[in-house]
Amino acid sequence: MFHDIPEPIIRRMRYLEEIDARDRIDGTPRMERLRQIPPATGRFIALLAAAAPGGRIVEIGASAGYSTLWLALAARARSKKIITFELLDNKAALAEETFALAEVNDVVELVQADAREHLSTIEKIAFCFLDAEKEHYPDCYEQIIPRLVSGGWLVADNVISHADELRPFVEHAMNDIRVDGMVVPIDRGELVCRRL
Repeated sequence: MFHDIPEPIIRRMRYLEEIDARDRIDGTPRMERLRQIPPATGRFIALLAAAAPGGRIVEIGASAGYSTLWLALAARARSKKIITFELLDNKAALAEETFALAEVNDVVELVQADAREHLSTIEKIAFCFLDAEKEHYPDCYEQIIPRLVSGGWLVADNVISHADELRPFVEHAMNDIRVDGMVVPIDRGELVCRRL
């Protein structure tokens, strides 16, 4: 999966990595920054998504589509499709451009909307990557977990970098009898939950 990444995906990943790095140091306002995951986290979620059981791949918080590109590698390896949600107009437009230039439209469906208004229509989720505004994590979690197939994965980003803000959410997930969960200390921290 990682040994033969198509050149259009590599080019777009590098382009987005450059923008993200610049955004973090040049004073770009927080809501305008891409705020995307680092490459190591991308590999991590791609590996988990590729190992997930049968079912849908869902992403909440596409931003410019960087993490979606990692998930697209898993989707192609497993002959699956991804549904990804992005609420903000400017980021949805960038994500649309990303998917076209990286040539992944065959495996990616972008929905410009609040995922919380659509999750009730998605069943049999095998893998979900949650990287939205942190105050929405609990609501998204409670909609996703019942829709995960047995053995399905939920990964929530930034649980170490936003530890104070997300502590109640993480504690709830770690004590949830529906899942096995742990915090993986990769990059900004990933909460990983597997549906029992």
